[in-house]
Amino acid sequence: MTTSNQAKLRIGVVGAGSISGAHLGAYQTNPDVVLVAICDKNEERARAAADKYGAEKVYTDYKELLTDPGIDAISVCTWNNTHAEISIAALEAGKHVLCEKPLTKTVADAERVAAAVEASGKLLQVGFVRRYASSVEVLKRFIDAGDLGEIYYAKATCLRRLGNPGGWFSDKERSGGGPLIDLGVHIIDICWYLMGRPKVKSVTGNTYKKLGNRSHIKNLGFYKAADYDAERNDVEDLANAIIRFENGASLMVDVSFTLHAQKDEISVKIYGDKGGAEVEPALVIMGEKHDTIVNMTPQVDHTTFDFVDAFGREVGHFVNSCLGKTETLSPVQDGVEVTRMLCAIYESAATGNEIIFE
Repeated sequence: MTTSNQAKLRIGVVGAGSISGAHLGAYQTNPDVVLVAICDKNEERARAAADKYGAEKVYTDYKELLTDPGIDAISVCTWNNTHAEISIAALEAGKHVLCEKPLTKTVADAERVAAAVEASGKLLQVGFVRRYASSVEVLKRFIDAGDLGEIYYAKATCLRRLGNPGGWFSDKERSGGGPLIDLGVHIIDICWYLMGRPKVKSVTGNTYKKLGNRSHIKNLGFYKAADYDAERNDVEDLANAIIRFENGASLMVDVSFTLHAQKDEISVKIYGDKGGAEVEPALVIMGEKHDTIVNMTPQVDHTTFDFVDAFGREVGHFVNSCLGKTETLSPVQDGVEVTRMLCAIYESAATGNEIIFE
């Protein structure tokens, strides 16, 4: 454990909205971190977060925060349409960056961020938090040891029957889209990561905007963004896609903010020629022993995605990467590739064509 502030990572957090709490809580409990500053356009919100988590400084302009020589690294917890500009400015200012997912709204912006990473020599970790879950780490060991063999198929589902958060989430200009870019990014990434990050060959996708935000529904609550406005919603309700990879593997995915479903559903399943696994709703590994099919249930503290634990592990990994103790599990280039898949799904849905990568 470090003993002086000089040996600790000095952190600023840009954006004090809901997701910032996960970052701030993890930084607050990390012994290798000094939480220096919080920035938000809403000064009152930034000050409340600073008081709660013990940050000494408050900013309302991220550009001012980036001139602070007492900050080594930042978390970007802002609207999706600002990720590129803030990340690039931070890298150019000599700061390491943990950028919430998705990396950017467009492939062009993602590639600009990647170029800034290369030019600056600084670290950018993409907030693919599910990669850092302890259950995924356990499964990854089985996969790396060859227990699943060649992984050729994955299927991921994240369906909400009622759960359009509204606010910036349902404003396409700020978010880039609906459930696909908000929820799909996580489950597409975790499948792709566990499949060995194969190169994408083609994408076919569909999006539907049939139900709106269903703000008229009574007697059933759901999470609403701080700036929720029932009148504003120009994102899809549902998206689905099939992604094919150059190695012959394929991934099928469907996600929704709202759907006439009996209940919410999340499942992440991968299949290889020696075994299979489910990551959600709970970790289980399938295989054969002595001519018998077996389902193995690893005995672990968190058999499913645990929000607080996973964010603690993600932030801890970022801190250790910045301090040169390890390498990130989610480098900027992975953010570019996942953005490429998301944008291709939207493009395929808009044009009715399969998108083929050369």
